[in-house]
Amino acid sequence: MEIDLPDVVAEVTAAFNRYEKALTTNDVAVLDETFRVDPRTIRYGASEILYGHDEIAAFRAARSPAGLARTISKTVITAYGRDCAVASTLFHRATLPGKVGRQMQTWVKFPDGWRVVAAHVSVIDEKDVWKKPQEKKKGKK
Repeated sequence: MEIDLPDVVAEVTAAFNRYEKALTTNDVAVLDETFRVDPRTIRYGASEILYGHDEIAAFRAARSPAGLARTISKTVITAYGRDCAVASTLFHRATLPGKVGRQMQTWVKFPDGWRVVAAHVSVIDEKDVWKKPQEKKKGKK
């Protein structure tokens, strides 16, 4: 299996960026299109457990459009062959001071394009993030 074929990583990166823009602008149509229409599609969110595209779409339709702005960092997109990839990123929101969000998505290429088939979003206290011992020492002065 070939890992990180440049053209595949570019395709998934474009799909990921499209999703990110839709997420922060509350473009529900693009958000719904991004997730595979299938009862086996899963999204575990910060406060929701959603099974199937219908539940995911219902959540998106009911969600408040306020407070969606965020900055992302440490985004890693890894492609496995030509039809599967994983996107991982961290995010911060001004509305969640002292917290760091984590998002992981499994993307699969179907005849109609790249779709998320599984996603997990969680938010934790930044102070509780594990650090390598040398990083802990750097932070103490």
